[in-house]
Amino acid sequence: MPCSCARGIRFLFDTFAARPSSTNLDPEPLLPAELFLALFPGGDILLAILALLLLLIGSGLISGSEVAFFSLTHNDFAKLEEDATDKSARQILKLKERPRRLLAAILISNNFINVAIVVLSDFIVGALIPPPVFERWGASLRESLGLLPANWELSKGLEFLVIVVGVTSLLLLFGEVAPKIYAKINKMQMAKMMAGPLRFLVKICAPLSELLVGFTGLIEKRLERRSNSNMPTREDIDEAIDLTVDREQNEREVDILKSIVKFGEVSVKQIMRSRVDVISLDVRSDYGEVLKTARESGYSRIPVYETDFDHITGILFVKDLLGFLNQTEDFEWQSVIRPNVFYVPEAKKIDDLLKEFQQNRSHMAVVVDEYGGSSGIVTLEDIMEEVIGEIRDEFDDDEEIEYEQLNEKTYIFEGKTMINDMCRVLDLDTALFDPARGDADSVAGLMLEMVGHIPRKGREIAYRNYRFSAVAVNPRRVERVRVVLP
Repeated sequence: MPCSCARGIRFLFDTFAARPSSTNLDPEPLLPAELFLALFPGGDILLAILALLLLLIGSGLISGSEVAFFSLTHNDFAKLEEDATDKSARQILKLKERPRRLLAAILISNNFINVAIVVLSDFIVGALIPPPVFERWGASLRESLGLLPANWELSKGLEFLVIVVGVTSLLLLFGEVAPKIYAKINKMQMAKMMAGPLRFLVKICAPLSELLVGFTGLIEKRLERRSNSNMPTREDIDEAIDLTVDREQNEREVDILKSIVKFGEVSVKQIMRSRVDVISLDVRSDYGEVLKTARESGYSRIPVYETDFDHITGILFVKDLLGFLNQTEDFEWQSVIRPNVFYVPEAKKIDDLLKEFQQNRSHMAVVVDEYGGSSGIVTLEDIMEEVIGEIRDEFDDDEEIEYEQLNEKTYIFEGKTMINDMCRVLDLDTALFDPARGDADSVAGLMLEMVGHIPRKGREIAYRNYRFSAVAVNPRRVERVRVVLP
């Protein structure tokens, strides 16, 4: 059966691509069908076509898996971690640990498959459309257009054009575009389906991928070093400010300029008020309790929650209560709650938050963590204080930052004090503790990052000649910290 198909295909080309003889009107075949079938048996052609289809499917699956794997979000990985019984989920999490090796294995495999597709396509085109056919087409094209190149050049050009256009179309449609669109829509299903094959490919391509990853890492370091060598660092800018501005006469201006330089590097998590320090109201509170809280806190905006602080229902503007001060305790104050709550993630930079405050005409936002829980609140005043320092009004205490100065070099801070606030009190660069702080924002969190556990009372830790010791500790957190300057 394969030989019959090949004979039929070859007979058509022998018929339509025959060259007229100068001595006979009957067409003279350019290549005898018997010789063609002897050199390329029909079974080989069909096997080559089948192999080409399989390679196209493989190229599509690998290209789609690349989009699927690198489109997975933190929430997707969290769901996979919960499903510990699923083998595919475990394989995906294993591949996630070394994404560079995974990407290298995908690219290497895809390139090898594409090369094989090109080789097979050249073989198939050469078998189905032999060189004399292209010579015939080249001669016809040269005669009709009056082109100068020889027939051989035109025939080779036509053969190359057919292969390139055909292979490129196949690869783009079935190996790139369609699989990637499908993988983008069904990323989790695609990732689970390809998790096993990709782990196999990662193992097979391990030597070559390690070499590729190491080489690209070296290039990245060289490019980063070259790009950063001509760019001034924040330390260089701070030093330039110190040189150009007289600190003795304009110390306030120096601090403001340095704060502006680092303004875009500060995240919301570093300046927010933690949820344990937020004054808030339960939506079920009676009106008398609401008035008492508003009077004692002195705040103009108070978050209102239902059940717990993770479920904020709205913001109470104290000024909205002015027309209802004479109401009884059964007054339904919930009717004046403004439900439009502005949420921001912890990692957002405060320069972007300032723009959003301006666009939304907001002064307060609820800060949420990566799991959707409420971490605290941040206000426009908190952002302004990062540039111009503490802003105090008639409702602020004399010392909003709770600390005690024992002598010129020794201070005791509350554990919940923000690292940035501690640095402002001690007149230190807020970036001083960045290498050690990790994800910590408070002084107690800084100690936990450096020790790795809740330290016992009296435990002392040294960092760059600064000494931290736990003054008061309970089983859950460090309450007070002593800081001794160099």
